[in-house]
Amino acid sequence: MLKGGLISIKEGLSTLKPTERKAAEYILSKPEQIVKYSVQRLAGEAGVSEATIIRLSRSLNYKGFQELKLRIAGDLVHSEQTPSTYQEIQVGGSTDSLIRSISYNNMLSIEDTLSVLSDEEVEKAIRVMTSARKIALFGVGASAVIAEDFRQKLSRINRWCEAAFGFDGQATLAANMIESDVAFGISYSGETRDIIDSLSIAKANGATVVSLTKFSNNPVSAQADIHLFTSSLEQSIRSGAMASRIAQLNVIDILYVGIAGSHYEESIDSLDRTRKAVRISKSNV
Repeated sequence: MLKGGLISIKEGLSTLKPTERKAAEYILSKPEQIVKYSVQRLAGEAGVSEATIIRLSRSLNYKGFQELKLRIAGDLVHSEQTPSTYQEIQVGGSTDSLIRSISYNNMLSIEDTLSVLSDEEVEKAIRVMTSARKIALFGVGASAVIAEDFRQKLSRINRWCEAAFGFDGQATLAANMIESDVAFGISYSGETRDIIDSLSIAKANGATVVSLTKFSNNPVSAQADIHLFTSSLEQSIRSGAMASRIAQLNVIDILYVGIAGSHYEESIDSLDRTRKAVRISKSNV
């Protein structure tokens, strides 16, 4: 079942143009009615033009209003079956409450991400990374942890990859990239200046650019040839970037398994060699 329409609207709301935002806010206020509306009816009710509704749908990466409407309908059916609100983490609450809140938020973040993560874009990312001469991974702060996790995974299957976590290192890698390379920028906000500038350098040198950001029209995603999105609508300061980090790591695991599976036997051989090397190293300590 198609779903994710309401999630994509909420995630992208702050980046929409004023008239598109007006239409989006109207949709969020009356989703049950919207699924029964035509473009003309929605435009009239929201006080915008029909062209605005079409632009809104495309800004959310949908082919048109019909797809957006179908995804909203899927959201409504899904919400009747399962709760869809991130749980507030209570300071001083019970251990049981802590365990359930954190775990539920993480699971919901992954589920929401499945609604905004494009199969086609994932397939493209796997394909270009599988054939790349070199993969450069860029991340800052919490996103650096995600980049390092991917670097470690790719290294184990004998993929040439390097990671940099500050602008000097990122710019150095980007400046030496060529057309057969891939630059992968990771930024949940999509607004990290170091990542934007580094990807711009890599793109100017002909590298294919892949981005992993929250679902929105953002500067990092705007640099990319291939756009991967995650979703985490948690609002609590206490929960911070926890659920969004889990969603990003889930996407990284998807990419890793896809790349490894593209050359399965070769990847298995590489994993066996790395396991043996680590085992020998530990036995000599």
